[in-house]
Amino acid sequence: MAWPDLAALELLVRVGELESLTRAASACGIAQPNASRTIGRLERQLGHALVVRSSTGSRLTPTGALVAQWASPLLSGAVQFTAALASLGAELRHELAILASQTVAECYAPRWLAEYHRTRPDTAVRMSVHNSTQIMDALSAGDERLGLVETPTLRPGLARRLIGHDQLVVVVGRGHAWARRRRPLSLAQLAVTSLVVREQGSGTRETLDRALARFDPVPPELVVSSNAGVLASVAAGAGPAVLSERAVSAAVSLGQVRPVPVDEPQRLRRPLHAVWNPGAPLLGAASELLALVQAASRPTGAPRSPS
Repeated sequence: MAWPDLAALELLVRVGELESLTRAASACGIAQPNASRTIGRLERQLGHALVVRSSTGSRLTPTGALVAQWASPLLSGAVQFTAALASLGAELRHELAILASQTVAECYAPRWLAEYHRTRPDTAVRMSVHNSTQIMDALSAGDERLGLVETPTLRPGLARRLIGHDQLVVVVGRGHAWARRRRPLSLAQLAVTSLVVREQGSGTRETLDRALARFDPVPPELVVSSNAGVLASVAAGAGPAVLSERAVSAAVSLGQVRPVPVDEPQRLRRPLHAVWNPGAPLLGAASELLALVQAASRPTGAPRSPS
């Protein structure tokens, strides 16, 4: 037997309460002719007369009264279910938890989240910062949060959306021999230089490793697990580093480090992606934030990307 039609059962219960098909239809928000057809369909489905109509009103048959009695707890459960879904929607809308890789969290997310707060001041955002590999590991294991990563290689099976690009640059301390270099540095020269680098698993490290892979690069001078730590090491003279142009802009402006031009800068350019577990579709606040990020990252006049 097919699943019961809750709207038809609600109408039947209302007829029993109000003793009028017209008043029952009004209480259910439907037109009287539609109400008559609904009761007729229910009667045909069950194979019994449920309502007796007369010039003075409508009443339930004994079978109709029995069906209405059975329907009451079912309708009550439906009301509770609908209320639970509404509360879930409110939770999704008023609290948003996201995962962000370090460069995204430091250089991009503050502007995105400030704009989001202006449009959705009632939504609290909690951002956890990890490297790109850690974020993708968590999502692949079932984490339902939205992730924002900066790696050129995405984990198979994750849903993704391109949200922009980030350029990496070479920086050195003020006393380094490259500090006043005018000719672009080749990637081959960079590969034979011991660098201060981010840890394995970071999008910055993976982009650099991919760019230099064809040259069999020498081991790094120092491995540091934060952009700030890499910059401080460069400024102290530990060696050159390759970091996001946005991550080094303040230190360059203050004269703490110097940028060095590089041949083939496009090889140090990486995509930014929003990623999430496809088993946990984006709803409410997460969907709104992704739409805002895409709009903010799209060049003026560029067409919208397909969803």
